[in-house]
Amino acid sequence: MVKGKVVLIRKYVLQTISNAKELVGNGFNLIGSSVEYDITKSVFFNLISRTKSSKDNYSKDGKEACLENNASVLRSLGGKEEEFDIYFEWDATEMGIPGAFYVKNHMKDEFFLVSMTLEYPLPTCDRHKDKNSIIHFLCNSWVHNHGCYKTHHRIFFDNNPYLPGNQTPEALRKYREEELDNLRGDGTGERKEWDRIYDYDVYNDLGYLDSDEKDDHPILGGTLYPYPRRVRTGRKLLNDKNINGGKYEKPADNVIYVPRDENFSLEKTTDFLEFGKKSLSGKVEPLLLSLYLKLTPNEFNGFEEVQRLYDQEGGIKLPISTTMGTENVLKFPTPHVIQASTFAWMTDEEFAREMIAGVNPNVIRLLKREDLAPRRRLDCKCNHSTITKEKLEINMGGVTVDEAFCNKRLFILDYYDAFMPYLRKINELDSAKAYATRTFLFLKDDGTLKPLAIELSKPHQCVYVLPHPPHMRPSPFLHYYFPSQVVLPADKGDDGTIWLLAKAYVVVNDTNYHQLISHWLHTHAVMEPFSIATHRQLSVLHPIYKLLHPHFRDTININALARQSLINAGSIIEQTFLPGKYSMEMSSAVYKNWVFTDQALPTDLIKRGLAVKDHTSPHGLRLMIKDYPYAVDGLEIWDAIKTWVQEYVNLYYSNDKAVEEDTELQAWWKEVVEKGHGDLKDNEWPKMKTCQELIDSCTIIIWIGSALHAAVNFGQYPYGGYILNRPTQSRRLLPEPKTKEYDEMVKNPQEAFLRTITPKFQTVIDLTVMEILSSHSSDEIYLGQRDTPNWTSDQNAKDVFETFTKTLAEIEKKISERNNNQELKNRTGPAKFPYTVLLPTSEPGLTFRGIPNSVSI
Repeated sequence: MVKGKVVLIRKYVLQTISNAKELVGNGFNLIGSSVEYDITKSVFFNLISRTKSSKDNYSKDGKEACLENNASVLRSLGGKEEEFDIYFEWDATEMGIPGAFYVKNHMKDEFFLVSMTLEYPLPTCDRHKDKNSIIHFLCNSWVHNHGCYKTHHRIFFDNNPYLPGNQTPEALRKYREEELDNLRGDGTGERKEWDRIYDYDVYNDLGYLDSDEKDDHPILGGTLYPYPRRVRTGRKLLNDKNINGGKYEKPADNVIYVPRDENFSLEKTTDFLEFGKKSLSGKVEPLLLSLYLKLTPNEFNGFEEVQRLYDQEGGIKLPISTTMGTENVLKFPTPHVIQASTFAWMTDEEFAREMIAGVNPNVIRLLKREDLAPRRRLDCKCNHSTITKEKLEINMGGVTVDEAFCNKRLFILDYYDAFMPYLRKINELDSAKAYATRTFLFLKDDGTLKPLAIELSKPHQCVYVLPHPPHMRPSPFLHYYFPSQVVLPADKGDDGTIWLLAKAYVVVNDTNYHQLISHWLHTHAVMEPFSIATHRQLSVLHPIYKLLHPHFRDTININALARQSLINAGSIIEQTFLPGKYSMEMSSAVYKNWVFTDQALPTDLIKRGLAVKDHTSPHGLRLMIKDYPYAVDGLEIWDAIKTWVQEYVNLYYSNDKAVEEDTELQAWWKEVVEKGHGDLKDNEWPKMKTCQELIDSCTIIIWIGSALHAAVNFGQYPYGGYILNRPTQSRRLLPEPKTKEYDEMVKNPQEAFLRTITPKFQTVIDLTVMEILSSHSSDEIYLGQRDTPNWTSDQNAKDVFETFTKTLAEIEKKISERNNNQELKNRTGPAKFPYTVLLPTSEPGLTFRGIPNSVSI
C-alpha cells in the first residue's frame, strides 16, 4: 500500500466574478454553491507508472483508490484547503515508479485539486530523488464532473522536468502528447465554463455603439489594425452585416470565457470586491453615486474641493435621499504625491522628475539634432519641431544648444507622432480639446531635469497659395500649415497660468499614452499570446514551462475583465480618457512598430539614447542621466532575471543543437511569432536556434510580465490619484489673448485650470479604478517567489532559484539605500516621494512597491 496525501478545495464560493461591469460600475455579485455529494465516495484516483509500459506504449496504471474520510485539516467554509489520506495498491516490481495519476470526478460540482504527495522509496539512481523519498504532484487545477471531459478523467504529472523526445520516460510520452492535444482543442465550437482550451482570436469582442460610423470601433487584429491575439471564446457572431461585416462576437451577458484554471483565486476575487467596496466607501451604491454626480455640477470649485476628496473630514457628501436614510461620504486615500506637500506637483522639478521616476518613465528620449531641423513647407507628413535654438537657450543658464548636444544634455518627451494622426478626430468629440505635445528638457549640473519649452501642435491646415512670381504656375497650389505654439516656463502672473496649462496638456498626452500603450498594450496585451502558446505547445513536464508559467498567472483573466469593462466600446476608458472611441485604434497604430527584442531594458535604453554600451560601467551600460531611478533600479532587476534564466536554461540545454531539436520549444516559438503576434511576423524575431536566443527571449518575457508591468502599473494611484497631477482629459485649448476665455483665466486661474482638465464625475470613476488597479491582492506571488517549494523536483533548479531570491533581497536593500541618499535628487524630488515601485516585495494593498511575477491586475 502506497500512502498519499491529497490537498483540495471544495466549491463553496464560485471563484469567478460573474460580470466584470459589476466590478467597477454597478455593484458586486458573489455566487455561492453547496456540495451535495460525499467526496470520499465520488472521486477516484489511479496511479500511472513512469517506468513501465504496456504493449501499446501506454503507461501501466494501478487500481482505483478513494480519499479516506479522515481529513487532517478541518474543513471550514470559505474555500479552505483540506488534506485527505489516500492509499494505493501498487506492485513496484510489476508497475515500477509512479509518474502520473488519473482523477475522475462523479460529483456535480467541481473542486480545486491543489496537490498530491506520495510516500514512495525512490531508487538511489533516480536523478530527481527527493531526500524524503516523496513524489510531489503539483496540480492547481479545477476538476469538473467526468462528463465534461472527452476522456472522462484528468491526468496530472509529477514535478519532474523532462525535455520532449527521448528525455521523457517512454511510458509517459503518449500521455504528454495527448494532454497538449486536449489543451489545444480543435478550434471549433463555443467554449464552456469547464473547458481548458487555449486558442487564438482577434479583438472582435469589444463591441460597438449605436452612434458609431462605419470605421468606428474596428476589429483589432489583421492587416489594417494589427494587434496581439487574445483567447478564443467561440461565441457566436452577430448576423448584422452592417456592423463590421457581422464579424463581431455577440456581447457577453455574464461570464466571459477564460480557460478554467485561469480564473482568479478565491482570495483574489474577495480582494477585488473589498477594494471596490473600499473605493466606493462601502455603503455607496455605484449606480446611485453615478446618478447623484450627474445631477449635480460636474466641475470642481477650486483646488480645495479636489483636496477634500482625501481629507479626513472631507469627501463628497451624498444626500440622504440617495443612500436609504444614512448620510455617506465618498473619499479616497491620500495619493503619495501629495502626502508630504500639497503643491509640489506644480513645480517644474516634479513635472520633469516624473518623466524618469513616475508612472510612465520609459518614453523620454535623447533629443537629436534632426529634431530641430526646419520643417519642409509642402510636406504634410513632416513632423519636425518648430522650436528654435534661441528659445531653448533662454533657460539653459548660458550653455548653448550645440554644447548641450555634444554633452548629451538635451532630452524630449515627444507625443507628436502618437497623437497627431488622431488629433482632428479627438478634437471633434464632445468636450475634448487637445494638442500633440513635445517637451524639451535640459540636464542640469545637479543631475535633475529642467523643462525648457513645450510645443503644442494642432492638426495641419491646408490653404491654397498663389505662386510667386505669378508666371511660374498658372494656378494656386496647396500649402500645408502646421499651427503650433511654443510656451516657455514662467511661474508668475498670466504667463505662469499659461505654463501650468501647457504642462497639463503634456501630462494629458502622457497619461493617455501610458494607459493605452505603456500599460495596456506593452504589458497586458502583448503577454497574452505568450501565455496561450505556452499552454498549447509546452507540456507541464517541460522545464521552460516550469520557468515561465508563474509569469502568466491571472493575465488571461484580467485581460478578459478589461475587455468587458475597461477598454470596450463605451467603457470607462472611453468615457474618462481623452481619445474616447479612438482609444484602442490608437494603440493598434503604435503596435505596428512594436519589436519584441526592443523590450529588453538595455536595448530600450540604448534605442532611446538614454544609455550607451560601456563595459567599464555597471551592467555594461553608461546612463546619460546618471540618477534615472527607473533605469538604475530596473537594470539591477533585469540582470538578476537574466542570470537566473541563464543558469536555469543551462541545466537542461548543453548546446545549441539541443535547443534546435526540442520539438515542443520550436513549435512554441513558431506559434508565438506566426499566430500570437502574427500581424508582426515579418518583424525581426529571434530564430530560437541557440541557447542564447532562448535565454534572451525568456528574460524579456519575464521582464515584461513582472518588472515592466510593476513599473507602469502600481504608481497609477500614487501619482494619478491626484487628478491635478495627472489629468486624463483636456477639454479646452489655451485661451487667446483679448478673448473672453483669456479674461476669465486672468480673473480665476484655478477655475480655468479645472475647466480644462478632467471634470468631477470622470475623476471619481478614474480614481475608483486606479485605486483597484494599483493595489496588491493578499495572494500575490512576487518575483523571486513560487507558490510552493515543490514547483520542481530538480534540486539543482531549486538551488539556482534560491540564489535568484537572495539576489533580489540584496537589490531591495540597495534601492532603499539609494532612496535615502540626499545627493540623488531624482529619487524623491520636491514631492518627497521616494521611488520604491521596483522594490521586489510588498504587503497587500496600495503600497507603491512590489513586483508580482505576472500581469495579474
